[in-house]
Amino acid sequence: MQAHGAAARQLLGEQSRLVAEVLADVTIAQIDDKLRALLTIAEKVRCDGRLVNDDDVRIAREAGADDKAIHDTVLIAAMFSMFNRYVDGLATWTPHDPAVYEAIGQRLATQGYGSRFRESS
Repeated sequence: MQAHGAAARQLLGEQSRLVAEVLADVTIAQIDDKLRALLTIAEKVRCDGRLVNDDDVRIAREAGADDKAIHDTVLIAAMFSMFNRYVDGLATWTPHDPAVYEAIGQRLATQGYGSRFRESS
């Protein structure tokens, strides 16, 4: 979460405050209704995918999300939940220094995921 939050802040530039707003309370963050609906679905998937209901999907569609956006939201939230549980289950060490996450976020925002592997091959 820290690295992806840092990447989002990098990509948002002058609007980087939105990351903190969303993390504090997505219901009042200054984001559009479509993103709010999709983030609400993602949060429910993070907790338990069975929490997503017909109303959540209806609200997302009414806000402009199509089936692909809803599908991708569920897939990404489920995938990262699995990754986080995997890391937590192995009691993997993670950095405590926020500067480490800012550096990772900057690399993700400017080079993406694949660049690290391309450089070493």
